[in-house]
Amino acid sequence: MPLRRLLYALIFAAAANAALAQTYPNRPIRLVVPAPPGGTIDPISRILGEGLNKLYGQNVIIDNRPGANFNVGMDIVAKSQPDGYTLVVASSGALATNIHLYRSLPFHPVNSFEHIVLYGNVPNVLVVHPSLPVKTLAEFTAHVKANPGKFNFGSTGNGSSMHLAGELYKSMSGTQMTHVPYVSPAAATQDLLAGRTQLMFQLMTGIAQFVRADKVRGIAVLSPKRSSALPDLPTTAEAGMKGLESSAWFGILAPKDTPRDIVEKLNRDINTLIAEPAFNKRLIEFGVEPMGGSVRDFQRYLEAEIKKWGDVVRASGAKLD
Repeated sequence: MPLRRLLYALIFAAAANAALAQTYPNRPIRLVVPAPPGGTIDPISRILGEGLNKLYGQNVIIDNRPGANFNVGMDIVAKSQPDGYTLVVASSGALATNIHLYRSLPFHPVNSFEHIVLYGNVPNVLVVHPSLPVKTLAEFTAHVKANPGKFNFGSTGNGSSMHLAGELYKSMSGTQMTHVPYVSPAAATQDLLAGRTQLMFQLMTGIAQFVRADKVRGIAVLSPKRSSALPDLPTTAEAGMKGLESSAWFGILAPKDTPRDIVEKLNRDINTLIAEPAFNKRLIEFGVEPMGGSVRDFQRYLEAEIKKWGDVVRASGAKLD
């Protein structure tokens, strides 16, 4: 193609995309949730759907597509029409750890999507059964070192944020503990409450109520800042272990080659929603720390998370196929 024709084609495509963004959306949006109803990702997706519905005046259809540790829903979106009318709320597990846990995936977390915006973050919290004679992270580490291999920590399964948070702690502290995988967070939490396991690196949304009720003892939140859900609980950095950070975070994505103007519009509009006091409050009350930021912020964050958790997964030996 001659250079002049190529330039005309590029100009025409840019103009077409800009015009498309001006009229977007003019029909319902499908918001895929790669998990079943319940848990954390489904309700925060519905909060987002309600916000976009009010903002755009278009229905946002929540489409739960669970299976294969988020991979089924992610693959559906990766292969959908890149027109801005199919989006997905993806977790850190789907984007940053599954690529290391599976020998192959039908999609790539970086190359198969347009990364719109970071949505929210749910930190892991180190909690212990009240029978353990520890109140601080330093006391906990000293106690575990004095009793190598005698403590069990529960999680929702190999490769989950709860599991990998424990593995990260072990590698940083030089301690020995046994990982006990469960089929659900509720089952793991119940065994902790009953004293059948001694500790967890549970997610804030699943454990804050039990910390407030003194049924478990909070030691530290694995986050760079304190959580509004448990504001008196120190961060791991404040407790003397900088770098011990783990969370389940969530981002909004679209299929690769979704027009850039639509991606940028969605980024601006979702950032606007996140900044609204009422919307922001709903996330915080659910135990989610709102995030936001630019498209590039999301890309840089994802790249760093993929590298970080790849190192942890390799050290743990965890595999799911």
